[in-house]
Amino acid sequence: MTANSARFEARIDALQSSAFLNALKDIKRGVERETLRINPNGTLAQTPHPRPLGSALTHESITTDFSESLLEFITPPENSAAKTVAQLKDIHKFVIDNIGDEQIWPLSMPCFIDDEAHIPIAYFGESNVGKMKRVYRIGLKNRYGSMMQAIAGVHFNFSFPDSFWELWSELNGNAHSQEQTSADYFGLIRNYRRLCWLIPYLYGASPALCGSFLKGKEHALPFKKVGKGTVYMPYATSLRMSDLGYTSAEQSSLKICYNELDNYVRLLRGAMSTPSTRFSQFAAGEEGNYQQLSRNIIQIENELYSPIRPKQPTQSMEKPTDALVRRGVNYIEVRALDVNPFSPIGISQTQFDFLDVFLLACLLIPSADLDEAQINEAKENMNKVVLEGRDPALQLLRNGDEVSLRVWCDELFGYFKQAAALLDKANETARYSEAVSVELEKIHNPDLTPSGRLLNELLQHNKDNGTLGLELAEKYQSEMKAFAYSYTDASGFVEQADASFSAQQEIEAADSKDFDTFIRDYFAEPPAKKNA
Repeated sequence: MTANSARFEARIDALQSSAFLNALKDIKRGVERETLRINPNGTLAQTPHPRPLGSALTHESITTDFSESLLEFITPPENSAAKTVAQLKDIHKFVIDNIGDEQIWPLSMPCFIDDEAHIPIAYFGESNVGKMKRVYRIGLKNRYGSMMQAIAGVHFNFSFPDSFWELWSELNGNAHSQEQTSADYFGLIRNYRRLCWLIPYLYGASPALCGSFLKGKEHALPFKKVGKGTVYMPYATSLRMSDLGYTSAEQSSLKICYNELDNYVRLLRGAMSTPSTRFSQFAAGEEGNYQQLSRNIIQIENELYSPIRPKQPTQSMEKPTDALVRRGVNYIEVRALDVNPFSPIGISQTQFDFLDVFLLACLLIPSADLDEAQINEAKENMNKVVLEGRDPALQLLRNGDEVSLRVWCDELFGYFKQAAALLDKANETARYSEAVSVELEKIHNPDLTPSGRLLNELLQHNKDNGTLGLELAEKYQSEMKAFAYSYTDASGFVEQADASFSAQQEIEAADSKDFDTFIRDYFAEPPAKKNA
């Protein structure tokens, strides 16, 4: 038994206490699901954000991401995954009942888009904050192109309760504090970075894409063709997570540190204040011309493309890094999930349960600091898995040595089974162990993965990605209309929409600065740490 295995099992034993088990029952999770609105023929909807869905600026559960056509559904933190699934169903039902004959796209990679100009940038009203959100998106368009911004994903938000962190600090001989909790979350994040290649293997669902996505782009990837206009890679799992998707060459030189909160914040703020040669060509407010918020490597923190983020809810006009400095890490946001095309709501209950297990194991496995070599190794492993993860001969790197994906996974699932048994005991269920069994089958049979299932469907029927997407969109439209409301019904969503419009009007009426001053004040020097 290795030293890490021994420490892991000692922690598992310690967490068997009734106090720890009670705390584990109060793990909270929430979801942010993105999806494009499409026309019945599969093209991107050109209509504005539908009025029945409320104000995209202020609605608590329905908003837009980059585009007017790119919806985002948000659930609040809950300690019941079943409740979150039901809440997502409520949102989907209301939306599908209120967008006319439009449908929602069930894949991460976009539908057929003839021209990037046909991707309408989201509009958030005439308040300063609404204008800022739009200018940020104009900057994304200029920097990376609109097509990349039309990619959809699912973000999984996860947190342990404070009662857990008190016990955890005591177990590890530390005084309980917000600083210690943040440090422990960063330990979890480091292990996640080491192991997050597993997420696109298990849940990647974008091995193929519409040829229109590559229009005008140079690419060196060895694509094959299926159907009339779909390109794919035989062993790919998540082209969304590849260099074609949510990555940025400009950010590749950033060495964001996940060893401690202070360094993470310092480096992120540095990226926001370091001029970019590549982006200097775009105006950033000169004579009122805003083609981006700044000429720096990233405009705001959210532009950092990362498979995980430490998060703290922000207050009005508070920057995310300022919130982290003032109040520490409150939860983590897992950002490596493709939309699940085999679920009408883009994610399944089994995924919730396995992600709970995976993240608990990332905390329980000892987590040393990451050095530059390990960070590069993690990036290389991720890139290998997203492009060729289902290749049975695939070798990954672990501390400089090659190891097969299957061998590594067999070791990891030994940890996962123990973490799952602990969560099963805490919640008086068997579903966590069942979720681990489901995912383990995918390790030994890549055809069971979403990417394998999707690609096999395309190849068996010589079908285009877009054709499959439209078939699923039509199927899920019928299923969503048949959903029964569980927590918020139609009248409740109407009330939310009305309240969101009132809130937007209040924000617009309260503006007392011109936009230039507003932006200058937002990017003013960040505050010092409260106890510095």
